[in-house]
Amino acid sequence: MPKKTKPQPIADLTFEQAFAELEESVRTLERGDLPLEEALALYERGQELAAYCAKLLDEAELKIVQIEE
Repeated sequence: MPKKTKPQPIADLTFEQAFAELEESVRTLERGDLPLEEALALYERGQELAAYCAKLLDEAELKIVQIEE
């Protein structure tokens, strides 16, 4: 049985890495074949990734607004 690696801390991810992981999490959850505990852990990680992506997008938008002023 393959050993599961610990996921990289979200704060260390680029936007692109976080978004790609979030997309993969959604695909995995949509398959519906995970045990409940694993599905909940993946869902929780997905929520954290989504919040992180939103934060990075908000920061980018703020920078654009500041540049335009």
